[in-house]
Amino acid sequence: MTSPTFSMISRRTWLTVATAIGLATQQAFAQARQLLRISTPAVPDDWHAKMWTVMKEQLDKTAPGLFDVQISLNASLFKQGAEPVAMARGNLEMTTISAFDIAKLVPEFSIFTAGYVIRDPAHLMKVFNGPIGDEMFKRVSEKMDITVLAPIYYGTRQLNLRDLRKVNTPADLKGVKLRMPGSKEWLFLGEALGATPTPLAFGEVYLGLRTGTIDAQDNPLPTVKSAKFYEVTKQITLTSHLVDALFIGVSNKLWNGLNPDQKAKLKSAAQAAAQYNNAQRIADENQLLAYFKSQGLTVTTPDVAAFQKSVQATYLQSAYAKVWPKGLLERINATK
Repeated sequence: MTSPTFSMISRRTWLTVATAIGLATQQAFAQARQLLRISTPAVPDDWHAKMWTVMKEQLDKTAPGLFDVQISLNASLFKQGAEPVAMARGNLEMTTISAFDIAKLVPEFSIFTAGYVIRDPAHLMKVFNGPIGDEMFKRVSEKMDITVLAPIYYGTRQLNLRDLRKVNTPADLKGVKLRMPGSKEWLFLGEALGATPTPLAFGEVYLGLRTGTIDAQDNPLPTVKSAKFYEVTKQITLTSHLVDALFIGVSNKLWNGLNPDQKAKLKSAAQAAAQYNNAQRIADENQLLAYFKSQGLTVTTPDVAAFQKSVQATYLQSAYAKVWPKGLLERINATK
């Protein structure tokens, strides 16, 4: 017969062991979760900020407990453009990269920074989700140690001016201080449009417009709304000079450590985020002009053909065109 004292000791011992096992299991589970730090300069109201929550929710459903997703908005973790370096150093796992950021290390990618190359959102997706995308993303992986999981439609960039101005051709932008990110590719685009490109971080654009440090900025219409640039500008001019993309990228250090099933789930979640962003952004663009007019902005349409001819000629005569893979521009144009 077991004594009461022995039974009590046994129960206590087993409870202690069970608790220890439970804690060890929880610790092992926590350690097994793959840290997935995401950095973006996007403001909370923008669709390419909200899409990260869509990706996280998708991963919670399809890969519960596998990833520890940590989303940092407003460039609060890394400044815009600094993300690729952080990924190479192992300090960041995911971000969205622009064609301009990619072109710094993959010069041939600069073809996608040129004005009037991509025609519209549908053309953009066909180009990047087809063989052209496969070829170019392979170069990104080799030169940047980043795997592109999905292209996303960032929007069609329009001019947004602080003061009313007649803008019909590139000549009408002479002397206009047009805000651009600081890379040479962005600055060249500003020059090609006829303006005086002025480098300025995204987070400083609102104040720059309000104080007159800059005369204009260019962004897709949803960004004009989410960043409230319409509060400090008077005119939108529909140049439609760049059908812009961002690319959801993951560091190869993380990607290469995943098994095929994990890779498939992460890529599927990224593509779900991209589809969400694209649908919302296109819907926004279709109705935002009426909103801006209601806020007192003047909306004008210039001679887009004149802009297109001038901008393309400027690029084809530049050093950028010399590094574009032979026949790539023709292949992009032929993609239907």
